[in-house]
Amino acid sequence: MGKRKSRAKPPPKKRMDKLDTVFSCPFCNHGTSVECRIDMKNLIGEATCRICQESFSMTIDALTEPIDVYSEWIDECERVNTQEDDAA
Repeated sequence: MGKRKSRAKPPPKKRMDKLDTVFSCPFCNHGTSVECRIDMKNLIGEATCRICQESFSMTIDALTEPIDVYSEWIDECERVNTQEDDAA
């Protein structure tokens, strides 16, 4: 009598690396001074610099991550700068 063939175990799933929640400030250029917080209860994302006290807040949804809040802040800064250049 033969032995039953065992099924091969599936390979372990790779874990996703966690995204950063601390970034550099676009105004004072101080590294790791901007902290992004997500308030899922009120659906507000906020990025605040600890050095120059600049802040940015936006409405979020269930899929928003801290990097999304920071990226939106950078995009808004670029938008304001291009509007000022066009007006001048």
